[in-house]
This record gives sequence, structure tokens and C-alpha cells, in this order.
Amino acid sequence: MSGLISIDDLVRWIRAFRDAVQQHKDELTRLDSEIGDADHGSNMARGLDAVVATLDPAPASPAELFKTVGMTLVSSVGGASGPLYGTFFLRMGPALSAGNVDAAAVGAALRAGLEGVVSRGKAELGDKTMIDALSPALDAWDAAVAAGAGAAEAARAAAEAAARGRDGTEPLVARKGRASYLGERSAGRLDPGATSATLLIEALRDALETAG
Repeated sequence: MSGLISIDDLVRWIRAFRDAVQQHKDELTRLDSEIGDADHGSNMARGLDAVVATLDPAPASPAELFKTVGMTLVSSVGGASGPLYGTFFLRMGPALSAGNVDAAAVGAALRAGLEGVVSRGKAELGDKTMIDALSPALDAWDAAVAAGAGAAEAARAAAEAAARGRDGTEPLVARKGRASYLGERSAGRLDPGATSATLLIEALRDALETAG
């Protein structure tokens, strides 16, 4: 791909995320049934279907795209997932006002999204939440870009880090959300939020690897 990421690349990311969640919907629901309220997969799948329905015609700018994605998720996804994912995208939008953007700009926007999730959910690294996948992923993205990598290479590094972060939630005791009610019994299971957040970053990797 060229050095710049277009609005078409970003729309392809959102579509790929929807497809990945649909493919893993039952897995996400199973994970959530073990430590939550068993609706993460179905809620996210329904919300992302609603998002994709707004993308034809495609929004004119990244800012418009992520405002649309965020508002749709907030209004259509129940539980904690809608506000958290909605906030992630709503915070990304203002950081990407230009048409085509480079890897550093996308990294800054992803970081703004993560900070929004932290602010809304009051979770920290190690609390057994989506933060445990997103935070190392964005650290890997920034490190790759600082070393001279392009967007596709940065996304590959981020996806690998997200997967490690997701897997690292298995032995953790949850300190936030419904899973925290289980105390020590929440250990030994993957966090569904970290699992869907890994799908988000893997979808970005896939979208950028197929960019023209």
C-alpha cells in the first residue's frame, strides 16, 4: 500500500471488524457467559450490522466515519460494550480530520480512542478488560512507526501484541465490570472484551494489508 491511509481503507476496516465479530459471535457469547451476562457477541454483532448499514454511501471523511460509527454503537449496543466502543470511535474522529492520513496520525487517533475508553470505563491495565488488548497493541503500533514502519507493518505488530494481551487476561482476576463480581472465580478464562478488541486490531491489520 502507499504511505497514506484513505477513507476507503478505514471503511474496509470497519466492515472487516463487523465480519470478524459475526464469525466469532458465538465464541464471544460463550466467553461472556462464563464471566458476564452472555450477550457480548450478540450485542456487538447487532450493533456492527447497524454500523455497516450506514456506510453506503461511504462517509466523506474519517471524522464523519468515526462519528457515525461511534454514535451508532452507543445507540444500538446494550450493556457496557456500546458506550465503550462508541467512545473509542467518537474520540478517534476529531484526531483524523484530514482526508488521507499517515500511520502516525492513525496511531494518534487510536490512542485518543483508548484514552476515551479508559476515561469512561475507569479501568487500568491488568483489570481483565479490553484495555489489556488495546494498550499493548497501541504501544506496539507507536514503536513500529517510531522505527520507520508503515501502516501495514505497524498494524501487524499491533495485532500480535493485542493477541498476547488477550491471552494474558486468562489468569487475571477481574477488577472491573460484571466479571469482578466473581472474584477469584473469574481467573482461568479469557476476557470477552479483550477478545473482541483483538478482533478490532486484527481487522485493521487485514484491511491495511489489502490496501492498494
